[in-house]
Amino acid sequence: MKRFIPIIIILIVFALKANSQINYSGKLEIGYLAFQYTTVQVDPGPNWKGDYLNNEQSGIDVNLINGIQFKDKLFAGIGLGYINFEGINGVSVFSDFEYLPLKTKLTPLINLKVGYNHIWNQYDNGTGTALIELGGGLNYRINADFDIYLQSGFVMMQEAFFIPVRVGLRI
Repeated sequence: MKRFIPIIIILIVFALKANSQINYSGKLEIGYLAFQYTTVQVDPGPNWKGDYLNNEQSGIDVNLINGIQFKDKLFAGIGLGYINFEGINGVSVFSDFEYLPLKTKLTPLINLKVGYNHIWNQYDNGTGTALIELGGGLNYRINADFDIYLQSGFVMMQEAFFIPVRVGLRI
């Protein structure tokens, strides 16, 4: 019985690949996060050391995302990112969903990221918050294996609101 489970899993994977509806895909993104405003107003107490980004820093991030693509329209993946807010380093882990409505060379895209990020700021051991990003942009299909895209939207994390501008490569 123990031998049948791996065989069944292998058969399911081959069946999915045979239909060619689901493909492995990866993305590499580089982005600029323009600080807009702080989303939480605090009544300072004795242990308050300032806002999480106390100098209203803008930042940059680099994301590596691995996932699967359905029918060349819907992408779902898990991502890992590095963030730098003008000297404050951090990491993020998130799920990434992307929809391309058309199968043309140039198509709009809609993107959603939901996850967690942590920065090492002025607080002991840093601060961690939820990450929510909603974006839209344009995707250009170079060939069957490579796409490049440009997107923007909004990001909420570290008790702040950002406007991201991202350039990405999908393989």
